[in-house]
Amino acid sequence: MAGLPSGRPRVGIVSDIVLQRHRLQTATSKFGLDVCFTGDPERLQEYPEFPEADLWLVTLEDEADHPVLFDHLLGNTDAPVLFGLDPAPKPGTTDYFRWEQRLIGKLEQQLGHLEELDSEASLQALAEHSPIETPPLPHWIPPAASGSIARDIWILGASLGGPAAVKTFLDHLPPGLPVGFIYAQHIDGNFTDVLTRVLGRHAHYQLKGAENGYQVRNGDVVLLPVEREWTLDAEGALIEKDTPWPGPYGPSIDQVLLNVADHYGKRCHAILFSGMGNDGAIAAPLLKAYGSRIWVQESDSCGNSSMPESVAATGCTSFCGTPEQLARELVKTIEESCLLKGRQNRDSA
Repeated sequence: MAGLPSGRPRVGIVSDIVLQRHRLQTATSKFGLDVCFTGDPERLQEYPEFPEADLWLVTLEDEADHPVLFDHLLGNTDAPVLFGLDPAPKPGTTDYFRWEQRLIGKLEQQLGHLEELDSEASLQALAEHSPIETPPLPHWIPPAASGSIARDIWILGASLGGPAAVKTFLDHLPPGLPVGFIYAQHIDGNFTDVLTRVLGRHAHYQLKGAENGYQVRNGDVVLLPVEREWTLDAEGALIEKDTPWPGPYGPSIDQVLLNVADHYGKRCHAILFSGMGNDGAIAAPLLKAYGSRIWVQESDSCGNSSMPESVAATGCTSFCGTPEQLARELVKTIEESCLLKGRQNRDSA
């Protein structure tokens, strides 16, 4: 396959609708594809040298208006041509993110797996980072009892660049917080053991693999496997299903959000870290409706900002920051909750 020096495929976009060209270019760029041509049929036909694309995307308001376009395409390229694509809905809507996922599915049928994942070498490099000084647990937060079942759950969702961000986040948390984490990371399943070892090396919140029947404890960071879907039973215990995660990538962050929130309701919150694509953007507004907090990593600190930016585009996020700022905001949020409970207890007494 022809492509960039980096090996990323090249896509040509042809449409007589300016808005559709723009939305197709935005969507394909989320997965690092190079758009080597974008324009209307007349511009392509007048192009001095036919662009070398690995795939052509064609969407027209009326195909009858451009009778020679397909002959021109097929006469100049052996690359696949996808035409008749659904018009893109308004960005930021659930319909848009579903359209985007359908488009990515069609692209992957032609080009193979598109999402870039962290390599084993990049994970190993995290182990070389020097430990930071652990911040103290604030006075107003009673330390969680060892082994106590977590009342509040925060889902950490990430893809490319996520392990580094999540490690920094965990390293900046004080020990003893009354909170449990469920970690959904797009990753090569062969590197799960490396990820577990590296991220738990200096943190008070060490990773552990999901186990059937296990209830998340305070201080846990439970890593969900990539192969099959996991859900919760009526008691909040983890249950492995015998079916794969829906969608192209495991674990599906959207499905994790839905499955965990189905049990925890407004006590389930989420932070979306660095990553490609838009996983999490469909379910995040549903969690917001429960009363959950939805936070995202700010773009400049991301290895790839597409995922948190997609979630932010839904308008349901209430905080955006670097991994360090996200950690501080979580501590502040828990402290404010403890102070409020203490005040309510004193008032009731």
